[in-house]
Amino acid sequence: MPPTEAVIRLATSADLEAVAAINAHYVAHTVITFEEHPPSVADWHGKLGELTARGLPFLVADLGGEVAGYAYAGPWRPKPAYRHTVEDTIYLAPGHVGRGLGGRLLSALVAGATAAGLRRMIAVIADAGDERSIALHRRHGFTEAGRLTEVGFKLGRWVDTTLMERPLTP
Repeated sequence: MPPTEAVIRLATSADLEAVAAINAHYVAHTVITFEEHPPSVADWHGKLGELTARGLPFLVADLGGEVAGYAYAGPWRPKPAYRHTVEDTIYLAPGHVGRGLGGRLLSALVAGATAAGLRRMIAVIADAGDERSIALHRRHGFTEAGRLTEVGFKLGRWVDTTLMERPLTP
């Protein structure tokens, strides 16, 4: 099944082994996540339960039964006044990058967060020397809100992040 026929759907517990494997690749080999140890499948079960209980979307790109990517909207900050703002997270399996799945996941994530009554979505994008994530977010209505310099240290180097935001209005 070609990527254009991928089904974007809510994640289930059956998807979490694949989600953990996708994430583990990026934890081990890149600076785009600041995790240094990959979360376990049990950790992902907790994440799915927490987000579902909050009414926040956790999605997968299902390509003929294979999880080719995932996205979720998580709390931006823990303090109560931030409860209407979420941060997006999007990862694709390495063999499925550059085929439009990230855009489809982000579109569905924005729609799900909007339907949940949220007000703003934030993207925190690590400077991995690749502008594709920034370009993806711009195409979906995000604007740059700032840059944080040398806020992470991973794989032997300091990493900056770009903050982007977009309103979520029906």
